[in-house]
Amino acid sequence: MAPVEQALALIAEHGARRVVGLEAVPLAAALGRRLAEPVQARVSQPPADVSAMDGYAVRHADMKMGAALRVTGESRAGVPFAGSVSAGEAVRIFTGAHLPTGADHVLIQEDAKREGATVTVTFEQSKPANIRRAGRDFSNGDILVPAGHVIGEGAISLAAAGNVAKLIVSKAPRIGVLANGDELVPAGESLAAGQVVNSIQPALLALIRRWGAVALDLGLSRDSEEDVRARISSSCDVIVSIGGASVGDYDVVRSAFAAEGFEPVFEKIAVKPGKPTWFSSGKASLALGLPGNPAAAMVTAQLFLRPLIEALTGGAPDTTPEAKAHTATALPATGNRAEYLRAVLSIGGDGRASIRAAEDQDSSLLSPFLSANALIRRPANAAGVASGELVEFIHLV
Repeated sequence: MAPVEQALALIAEHGARRVVGLEAVPLAAALGRRLAEPVQARVSQPPADVSAMDGYAVRHADMKMGAALRVTGESRAGVPFAGSVSAGEAVRIFTGAHLPTGADHVLIQEDAKREGATVTVTFEQSKPANIRRAGRDFSNGDILVPAGHVIGEGAISLAAAGNVAKLIVSKAPRIGVLANGDELVPAGESLAAGQVVNSIQPALLALIRRWGAVALDLGLSRDSEEDVRARISSSCDVIVSIGGASVGDYDVVRSAFAAEGFEPVFEKIAVKPGKPTWFSSGKASLALGLPGNPAAAMVTAQLFLRPLIEALTGGAPDTTPEAKAHTATALPATGNRAEYLRAVLSIGGDGRASIRAAEDQDSSLLSPFLSANALIRRPANAAGVASGELVEFIHLV
């Protein structure tokens, strides 16, 4: 059995050999994609000094209690005042509008009394205020988003503010998902004796899309090597097989992939759940075999499929646990496999991170995933830990 760290290193190595190409995509299509080239601002933000409040653009030197200023015009967003502000003058201004030449302060409307063309100062500000200076957020030419960043909504908004309409990203890897088993039927159909619902394939397809890849449904194969071989698609960068990878008489998936020219990279991982997870390399595609037990498939997808997608898009998968939290319950010693426990991470009122493992960690159970937002990582051959001790965890994403 390959240790988890070795399996992850092999996945990263093989993924890096097959990095997908690049493409330009519009901002709205970039969510979840890996940025291949940095985003550089084409404008400054704000582009000029602008008002942070509604009020009056004035000279701070005129800000004396009771001073009466003549209102000479108006500046609003998109329609700046064309003139300048001289001594004893004010320009009505709105939030986001350009500050007129000559003004160095915005008298907020709550501190002023307007009567016709005159505004009177009702509060004396000690220094200039209420102005957002040009380039406060970023300046023309600044790098807004570095290469390698996985695009979120914040990066999309930032790029748009920088007047960038398209992003150069890694192409989305094509990930096919094949479920295997005579006992499986699609959700929504009637079940005969001995049949179970194909519950993992829809979830994996959704996760793959969330992780920035193209998800391809390769269907449901029966316990037949010929049927599995017929569904192996050369158009996929990765084929994910669910089930049929253990040691039973009808577990035919690995032999089918071998017959199609896939060579094993590793055949088992020292992980719980997920020991039957395997990885093979073919001429046109990689293949990742996940266990048929639902929870084991979901856990191993997080541990091994997501890093593979990262590697295919030019990323460097981080194989280390993200942080530590205090376990809410005692945890027993582990055996010769690393264990990943479905858990709920929470932050208390005192700011302390606490994590509680689900009571039942059976690899067939999906219900713990409804509330789980993390996996507790327990190294192989580790001693038990008492409630309140620190344990490592990774976020579920």
